Formats: sequence, C-alpha cells, structure tokens
Amino acid sequence: MSDLLNRDAYVKRFEQFLDVKKMRKTPERFAILRCILAFQSHFTIEQLAQSLELQTYHVSRATLYNTLQLMIEARLVRRHVFEGLPVQYEKAGNTPHSHLICTHCGKLKEVRDNDFIAFMNARKFTAFTADFYMLYVYGTCNTCARKLKKQKTK
Repeated sequence: MSDLLNRDAYVKRFEQFLDVKKMRKTPERFAILRCILAFQSHFTIEQLAQSLELQTYHVSRATLYNTLQLMIEARLVRRHVFEGLPVQYEKAGNTPHSHLICTHCGKLKEVRDNDFIAFMNARKFTAFTADFYMLYVYGTCNTCARKLKKQKTK
C-alpha cells in the first residue's frame, strides 16, 4: 500500500510542478512517469524507451530527454554520470545511499552506510543548505578481484 501512496505522491508532485511552470499535463509525460516508477533501481534512457515500447507507447527521444529534465527539475528523478557507463537515472526520494562502481566490469551496487548518513545529516555548511548528496566509490568488485588474482597466478 505504501508503494501506491508513494506513486500517488510522485504524480501529485509532478502535476504541481507542471502547474507552477504553466506547462501542459500531457499523456506522454505521465506515461514516462509511470514507467520510471516501475523501475526498482537505476535505468538508462534506452531502458526507459524499451519499457515504453513494450507498452506500445512510442515517444521520441527528444520527448524522453525533455521529460526527464523536467522530472530532474521537479526533484522526482536524479541523473548519475558514472565513469565508463552510460548516463543512469533513478527515482529521487530513495533512502540515502552511496554507489560502488567496479572499474573493471562496470557493476553498480548501492550501499547504505548509516554512519556516513549520520555524518552527512549532522554537517552544517556556511551559507548553504544541502538538499541531498551523492557518493560514488570506484574500485574492484569481488568477482573481478578473483579473476584478476587467477590471472596473476597463471
């Protein structure tokens, strides 16, 4: 039930944002929002386009990019640029988390570090109010580390 309330909150927030910006509430924009809300983790523009096509809902790439930009401005979606990977997006409002990115295979993992969250929540910045933060940690995943170790022993 909370997922449904969360979906309703996203829709309501997007409607309010469009009202404030005096923009039209088009069916395409809300179809894109519904697809985004169905994703459980990060997604690319390609995955979003495929998801819409599977629902036999065709929108142009320009509409996708423009709508995503609106949703970023509305703070409904976040854009991530991970080194070596295509641009990724995710729903905003997820619990605070960091991203671990393997520099060998590109595997992406989200981790929640309560100590780091507490540290960031306690931080005060001069003449600045933080809304959210992103932390990217680059390294080697266990799978790649094992493969590299095997290669070295040969």
